[in-house]
Amino acid sequence: YQRRVHGRRGGPNYQEALKQMRALAQRTGIPIDVRGPETHMTSIVALALGKEVDKLNLSEPKLDDDPLKTVASSKVSAPCPDLTASPSGSLFTTQTRAIVYGMHPVAVQNMLDFDYISQREKPSVAAIVYPFASGLIYRQFYWSSTQIMLPVYHRLDLCLEKFPDVNTVVNFASSRSAYESTLEMLNYSTQLRCITIIAEGVPEKCARHLLKLSKEKDVIIIGPATVGGIVPGRFRIGNTGGRLDNIVASKLYRPGSVAYVSRSGGLSNELNNMLSRVTDGVNEGIAIGGDRFPGSDYMDHLARYELNPEVKLIVLLGEVGGTLEYDVCDALREKRITKPLVAWCTGTVAEHFSYDVQFGHAGALAQQQRETAHAKNNALREAGAIVPDSFEQLALKTAETYQALVQSGQLTPRAEVQPPPIPVDYAWARKLGLIRKQPEFLSSISDDRGEELTYAELPISKVFEQGLGVGGVIGLLWFRRRLPESACRFIEMVLQVTADHGPAVSGAHNTIVTTRAGKDLISALVSGLLTIGPRFGGALDGAATMFSDAFDKGLSPEDFVDKCKRENKLIPGIGHLVKSLENPDVRVTLVVEFVRRHFAEHPLLDYALRVQSVTTRKKSNLILNVDGAIACAFVDLLRSCGEFTVEEADEYIAMGALNGIFVVGRSLGFIGHHLDQKRLRQGLYRHPTDDIAYLAGHDL
Repeated sequence: YQRRVHGRRGGPNYQEALKQMRALAQRTGIPIDVRGPETHMTSIVALALGKEVDKLNLSEPKLDDDPLKTVASSKVSAPCPDLTASPSGSLFTTQTRAIVYGMHPVAVQNMLDFDYISQREKPSVAAIVYPFASGLIYRQFYWSSTQIMLPVYHRLDLCLEKFPDVNTVVNFASSRSAYESTLEMLNYSTQLRCITIIAEGVPEKCARHLLKLSKEKDVIIIGPATVGGIVPGRFRIGNTGGRLDNIVASKLYRPGSVAYVSRSGGLSNELNNMLSRVTDGVNEGIAIGGDRFPGSDYMDHLARYELNPEVKLIVLLGEVGGTLEYDVCDALREKRITKPLVAWCTGTVAEHFSYDVQFGHAGALAQQQRETAHAKNNALREAGAIVPDSFEQLALKTAETYQALVQSGQLTPRAEVQPPPIPVDYAWARKLGLIRKQPEFLSSISDDRGEELTYAELPISKVFEQGLGVGGVIGLLWFRRRLPESACRFIEMVLQVTADHGPAVSGAHNTIVTTRAGKDLISALVSGLLTIGPRFGGALDGAATMFSDAFDKGLSPEDFVDKCKRENKLIPGIGHLVKSLENPDVRVTLVVEFVRRHFAEHPLLDYALRVQSVTTRKKSNLILNVDGAIACAFVDLLRSCGEFTVEEADEYIAMGALNGIFVVGRSLGFIGHHLDQKRLRQGLYRHPTDDIAYLAGHDL
């Protein structure tokens, strides 16, 4: 099949989404046509059907004159209004102060960044209320590049008492606690004017109760299930409008002349983008929320826009489901709305399905004919609203209406304001590729940044699908390569062989003593591991180095033993306190048999066994012990498995890889001894005095 994907993304963080889509196309080879906010969001449907679409696609069919040119060339521009004043009908000014309910530091920082770029004198966020805070604490944020501290209270009443100028709450409580927390907020209706409920999924019974109470107490509720709203240059609710780059691109740092109200938070960002392109920008925008019973409806906000002298044009973006749009129709007929109103209800596609379609919002379902998008668009048109023929035409109708207001002198475009520069968060700037920094850490063995954890570029799911086991994972994480099956099995065998050697050896002894002193598992394990060194466990590295050096220099076993004797050096890996030729160590036998059966070559192990034949002539316990056998076999593995050069193999030995194998294996036994002592409920250990030679008073 020949497939082609058309993708479009606008709104907050769209750059990262476009980057990921392009990377996906490159990685998979699937042709993906990636478009940003310069393309209308529904144009990708026309593209998929093979229809020609204008690149910007915000004025199709084209006007005789570009409305943007008309605005840009206008010699007259309105000065920026007094943003500290509260025009009639406006919810927020630059003096608005808010509490953020819930610990959402990203949203708080977004509000502070908006405040700074809008040139507010002081932050809009006065404090945070977090019920799980332990008393009064402080959190660090940024005002531009200056660090500031915001107080975090565990009680709303204490916070409101401390900040009497606060009249707004942005409630980030979850759907489980949004109702109770909002009820508490409504108890302070003499101080609070607006409450925004971000959570989606608030039970409808609870939402209706909040709606009733808010009307009685004259408090405006925005939401539930909303991104909030924004008054450019004055106040921003939470994450509305996205990151700063989107705020600047949509000119939300200063007021325009157009106000809108929508249900959808996502589509409100589309309106921000659209209005910044075909008008002088947004004056206020509210997303009332997608649940069936929003705390405020369209008319609550349209009535305010009608009273606001700064608002010259109104845009309504409704949707399928519900009947709130008919209240707007009544207001138009009764002349309660006299300003030009451009309106559209989304969801007209629902009529093409043979069954009822539930769209993304809980309220986006037509339960009767008059709730369909088509019926509501017709009603709005008949009532006097300016209604396009399709959603794609909304920008055109808005541009036409705006241009007519400019040309008639009813609207003077707002003067453009240069926003102040503001530092970008490091993590975000790096995502966008705006900066680079020399990393403090380098890592080449694993990566947790993608959709799936990888070991040496192998996804974790493949590790299990291919049955790599512990030996295979050690190969990936220690050596950054896939080892042969025989090598993986050898590593696992070594881990089993070295797991424990009884409670009397120094490491196990330390672990037991520490456990019996009442310490935890980690402390007991570490105390055992700290005994590993040249005399315990560490002989593996020494044996590998000395045997390899002698073998590579061509010394015969006899010459090697004589050389060590002349230099007064013990040969690591040779000798055992208990085992001998007559009482061989079964572990050594297992290692030798495995290597001979599975390794293509094993010259160093053969060399070590010939050295054993020399040393045991003197004493039968000077045998190749398990440390020496594992060390020489491991060198043979690295050198002969085909994955390493001799130099690489020697380098890994020098790094301590062999000791690492012993540490991993013996940790299993140490943990076992710790659990055993806990299980046996052993008390504090005290060494018996009859096992100590007290030498005080002796001349030593």
